[in-house]
Amino acid sequence: MVDPNTARNIIGIIGNVISFGLFLSPVPTFMRIIKKKSVEQFKADPYIATILNCAMWILYGLPFVHPNNFLVVTINGIGLGIEIIYVSIFLIYSPWGKRKKIAIALILETAFFVAVFFITTEALHTIKMRTIFVGALCVAFNVIMYFSPLTVMRMVIKTKSVKYMPFWLSIANFLNGACWTAYACIKFDPWMVIPNGLGTLSGVIQLLLFAIYYKSTDWSEPKTTELTGQP
Repeated sequence: MVDPNTARNIIGIIGNVISFGLFLSPVPTFMRIIKKKSVEQFKADPYIATILNCAMWILYGLPFVHPNNFLVVTINGIGLGIEIIYVSIFLIYSPWGKRKKIAIALILETAFFVAVFFITTEALHTIKMRTIFVGALCVAFNVIMYFSPLTVMRMVIKTKSVKYMPFWLSIANFLNGACWTAYACIKFDPWMVIPNGLGTLSGVIQLLLFAIYYKSTDWSEPKTTELTGQP
């Protein structure tokens, strides 16, 4: 019988691999931006939001906040680096107006993270208090990110077409949520179970929409929507 720590590590490694794939899913979008030397109508918002999300999960996984979460720190550290590259590309190829907005958003995020870090280390003196404080913030950010495809889901129901909801991205989102939910259940961690459980539910809903509307989808129309692929 596999011991719980070993099982948790195996599931965490699988979760790292799936999350890494999700972080890389927008690469085609950025290859297009670099090729055209323009961000066109693509938005930097999801990538800016993911920078803060990754930073918060790194903080959550550190030993002085919530011990024994090395795999959470590693994948979010990798994700943070990837998202910084994405946002840097936006800064290079955006007009001045967009650059200014991106820079302001990054400054505000940095200030927020520094404030959270200061409160965590200086005002909260127990692991339990730090876990609750940082964990609650992580849950809020993760829930927002996992349910960002809701606008696309509404469009699917309205148009009875799944053309603009990438199937493999939906599969990856479901598997990612399921893996990290299982990881958090082995040594029960509600701050990871809640957002990833909801992420799994979001993935199930997307896959159900595929099953319902696949046959009614007109695949002949050209694709025009942006694929963001955020984890």
